[in-house]
Amino acid sequence: MNPIETEIVVVGAGPGGYAAAFYAADKGKKVILVEQDKRLGGVCLNRGCIPSKALLHVTKLITEAKESTARGITFGAPKIELDKMLAWKESILEKLSQGIAALAQRRGVEVLYGRGHFEDSTTLRVETSSGQKFIKYETAILAVGSQPAMPSAFDLGNKRIMTSTEALELEEVPESLLVVGGGYIGMELGTVYATLGSNVVIVEAMNSILMGVDSDLIRPVKSYAEKAFKEIRLNTKVLKMETSGKQIKVTMEIEGAKKEELYDRVLVSVGRAPNCDDLGLENTKVVRDEKGFVKVNSKQQTSVPHIYAIGDVAGGALLAHKASREARIAVEVIAGEESVFQSVIPAVVFTDPEVAWCGLTEMEAREKGIQVTVSRFPWSASGRALSFDRPDGLTKLIVEPGTERILGVGICGSGAGELIGEGVLAVEMGATVKDLAESVHPHPTLSETLMECAEMFYGHSTHAFVRKRSPQE
Repeated sequence: MNPIETEIVVVGAGPGGYAAAFYAADKGKKVILVEQDKRLGGVCLNRGCIPSKALLHVTKLITEAKESTARGITFGAPKIELDKMLAWKESILEKLSQGIAALAQRRGVEVLYGRGHFEDSTTLRVETSSGQKFIKYETAILAVGSQPAMPSAFDLGNKRIMTSTEALELEEVPESLLVVGGGYIGMELGTVYATLGSNVVIVEAMNSILMGVDSDLIRPVKSYAEKAFKEIRLNTKVLKMETSGKQIKVTMEIEGAKKEELYDRVLVSVGRAPNCDDLGLENTKVVRDEKGFVKVNSKQQTSVPHIYAIGDVAGGALLAHKASREARIAVEVIAGEESVFQSVIPAVVFTDPEVAWCGLTEMEAREKGIQVTVSRFPWSASGRALSFDRPDGLTKLIVEPGTERILGVGICGSGAGELIGEGVLAVEMGATVKDLAESVHPHPTLSETLMECAEMFYGHSTHAFVRKRSPQE
């Protein structure tokens, strides 16, 4: 069988893979995009970012309807039709996927549907529905993503024990749900099920939910979660799970004491693992780290210079927009341009309220011994936040003393994910606090909280009183 020849083969059609394929095609390269799923878009579109945000939007409507009573508007109890809800969610995914396929066609990117397997460092075998196809490539870009981690102790083969993939299918709204892991996926999906009617218990082995996020940004999220969930248990380890009739018996350890409980469903959300198995990387000289992620340099090159890795499979922050940025870097390097990864990557947790941050965090500064000044603006002083009953937010700036350069931005509050873009721009462009303070923001908006946070730094915010520091402070 004569192999198909191409300049670039991209393995995986998620937000990193299709971004790389499209950018390379725009630069005049011959590109083949390989995807094993029937639908393009990868985990983000099909089993992650997009479906979870769709369901979070639905549940937000339910919450807002309940809370509107205090504003003089009362609705009846919501009637939840899971089949219709899932059909709506699927229509979004299908529309987006078809859009990606159309863009590939318009750019002349050939899409091969099938499982890719490296025969060697220059040949990829693709198992398609019509048989094997071989691709001879000059350059390969790995963009195969990651999957939910499932510890062997929890993997009973019982569908009542779910990962995020199954949880997004919403087969039922269980009366009781245990969420193992208080990270962003556990907290987001826990919110969905709690709003739909489940009694949700969150267990986290560490001493805080959303580990790695500044404590002042977590506080409003925890406050809301303590009301929405049946219970949040920190410093709690799940030791064992076993089937017990139509339920799951869970043995956990709480502060040294063992406890057994029964749950209708369990969501395991303890991290993600790279999709490197059965990829044939052992037939190349690509090196992986101790956790299985592919090692890359600042140009996204693996230990085999003409094989690149981007997105989740390359480790670091497992975020779709990071993958898309790395895609552009890889393609630019392949095209002979000077490009390295040094971008500011924002993170957003779509809890209620949302949490978003970029650049240096206060926690990182403390751990690394970096001297910073922190300015905070409470949303209780924001007219816009008060106008829709969400004064629980906070905007903060991490500032370099002396230069007054903004090193990081953190936001907790409704719509924080939409606001953090301005923070990214400030950090990326090396803006100073004065740059932000003197940039006029529209009133009344939540974006003003960034400007007023900058004004707080100078001690003269209009809508919040700032105690002037004495010369000794």
